[in-house]
Amino acid sequence: MTAALLLIVPLLGAAALVVAPARHAKWIALVASTIAFVLSIIMAVRFGPLWTSREFNQIGWVGLIDAFGIRLSLGADSVSMLLVLLTTMLMPLCIWGSFSSITQRLREYYGWMLVIETAMVGVFIARDLIFFYICFELTLVPMFFLIAIYGAENRARAAYKFFIYTFTGSLIALAGLLYIAWQYAKSRGYHWSFDIETLTTFATDMSATEQAWILLALLAGFAVKVPLFPLHTWLPLAHTEAPTAGSVVLAAVLLKLGTYGLYRFVIPMIPLAVVEYAPVIAVLAIIGILYAALICWVQNDMKKLVAYSSVSHLGFCVLGLFALNPLGVQGSVLYMLNHGLSTGALFFLVGMVYERYHTRDMDQMGGLCNRMPVWAFFMVFFVLSSVGLPGLNGFVGEFLCLIGAFTASADNASYPGVLGPWYAAVASVGMIFAAMYLLIMTGKVVWGPLKEPGGHGHAGASRAHGSTLPADLTLREIGVLTPLAILCIYIGVQPSPITTVLGPPIDRILGNYPETVERLAQPDLRPEHDVIQVSGIEQGEPAVSGHQHYSGGADG
Repeated sequence: MTAALLLIVPLLGAAALVVAPARHAKWIALVASTIAFVLSIIMAVRFGPLWTSREFNQIGWVGLIDAFGIRLSLGADSVSMLLVLLTTMLMPLCIWGSFSSITQRLREYYGWMLVIETAMVGVFIARDLIFFYICFELTLVPMFFLIAIYGAENRARAAYKFFIYTFTGSLIALAGLLYIAWQYAKSRGYHWSFDIETLTTFATDMSATEQAWILLALLAGFAVKVPLFPLHTWLPLAHTEAPTAGSVVLAAVLLKLGTYGLYRFVIPMIPLAVVEYAPVIAVLAIIGILYAALICWVQNDMKKLVAYSSVSHLGFCVLGLFALNPLGVQGSVLYMLNHGLSTGALFFLVGMVYERYHTRDMDQMGGLCNRMPVWAFFMVFFVLSSVGLPGLNGFVGEFLCLIGAFTASADNASYPGVLGPWYAAVASVGMIFAAMYLLIMTGKVVWGPLKEPGGHGHAGASRAHGSTLPADLTLREIGVLTPLAILCIYIGVQPSPITTVLGPPIDRILGNYPETVERLAQPDLRPEHDVIQVSGIEQGEPAVSGHQHYSGGADG
């Protein structure tokens, strides 16, 4: 019931905004999103020991169209639960952070924010393929209007590009998923099922050729959403033109729908194709890491720099996933959480400067620590978090992703892989580039002599441009940033509670990989006629379990 309320409460809040006075819209949205956050905490507490003792917790279902096997089925493992908590925690902060920046069409703005929260939570707790896809696609509609109505000068172009790229990719991914469902139905006398667990088990027995085509289809949808090079070109424009809270939602959660799709569908469903093409996907991820980092290096627009940094950072996330070992996948999931905290905070900080100076050009401002010392403190803190400073959250995820890729070689006794040290070594250069472009930005904007755009030559000058904000951050803005900073420190110092609960579900989705890698690495054991059974060994031997190969999660 708690899971269903997570979907119902934001929708009720959005419905209430239709009839409520505009002046109350922000408070209704804040209350609804806060209630959703409290419900997610209750759901996590009720999850309790299941975080470590069971990979999947079916919370409840309602039959919709039994004849076609479609059900509104809700459930969560620890990966889903952590992403739900990230989403529901960030939404009240995004709404609270919008109080001063959004002054027109308030009911529409806050209504779309609540609708997109419902859709994002639905993606993470869906256990039926059709319901998952409905929520996955539903996120496009509110984000389209948030960018098109409340964005900057090129908002229309950014909104259409965002919608066309992601919608087209999602349709191709749907075709791949429906092919699996169709093959399942055909093998069982056209008895349909869209249960994700059932289809996952079935898909692992499909031929290598079929799995390769399914991989291509799923990458079309999920890699665009990540975004993975070279399908990333929609992201910087959408990020730059979106309102501040829209950029935070886009970076912190919407991009994770792509990496979550890779985790939930690609890795467990089609192991033959993943093992075969993991090196290619890893190379694309590394190109994205380095290419986007070099683009960041030459940016003058702070928001565009942070936007391109997402392309670079999420390359580490994809690299960790396709290391195909628990260390890499744990690092990838941690990176999803850490990127949401650090990069989301950086977008908040850029938006707070823009509200005061109405520019994001680093050539027009500098030395802001003299005018905005509190803002400067948070800016330096979250830059160091994004850089991966040991002791903060960014370091843990990056380190595990790189170690996972480094150890993903054929001679690994526990989890043989198809990557290895060279992949990790080249990707690690991206960490150096990230430190350079982020610290250069910090040096330009935070330190040095005070430089402000024209008309901002004194402490109250921001009011001359229509802003009622003081020179430095308000208590409301500090309240938005402080929870994110606390979580960055906690995860950086004590990541083991998270890595511990991630162990069981990750072991489960990787259970087929040691056997698959070993068999495909030996020509005499490769399948004849393009078919191999990976859910179990031939002659009736039991399937290899990930728990036999891996002793536990990283303790940080």
